[in-house]
Amino acid sequence: MTALVDASVGIVGVDHVGIAVPDLDAAIDWYARTLGLEATHTETNEEQGVREAMLHAPDDETGAAVQLLAPLHESSTIAKFIDRNGPGLQQVAYRVRNVEAAAAALREKGVRLLYENARRGTADSRVNFVHPKDAGGVLVELVEPAATAH
Repeated sequence: MTALVDASVGIVGVDHVGIAVPDLDAAIDWYARTLGLEATHTETNEEQGVREAMLHAPDDETGAAVQLLAPLHESSTIAKFIDRNGPGLQQVAYRVRNVEAAAAALREKGVRLLYENARRGTADSRVNFVHPKDAGGVLVELVEPAATAH
C-alpha cells in the first residue's frame, strides 16, 4: 500500500535528533570518545532553559546532527522530560524551507502546534513543534535554518 505524498509542508530533510541529557559536558565527551562525533556548535538558550550542543560525524555531508540538550534549571522542559522519562531521545527535527508556511500547512490538516508563531531555535534558526499527541507520541520539531530565515 502506497500513501499519497503531500509536499505542502516543505520538508527538505532530517535536521537533527534531540537527546535529553543531565550533563552536557559529559555527554559531549562520551559522543566524541565513543562514537567519534564532533561538537560543531554549543550555546545556551535561556528562553528554552537549556544548554545545547550540535554534533556531527566528521565525513557526513547530509548536515543531519545529534542535538544534546541539558536543563539549565529544574523548571525547564528538558528537566521535566528527564524527570518523567529519564535521559534519552526527546525529539526528531525536520528542516523546512519556511517554518511559518509549514505551520500553516499543518494547521490546515488539523495538526496542533506548540507555538502560535515560530520561536528562536539553535543558531538563530526559527522553530515550531508539532504536538506529540498529533504525531504518534513523537515531538516533531520544524526547523528553518538561519541562512534562509526571514
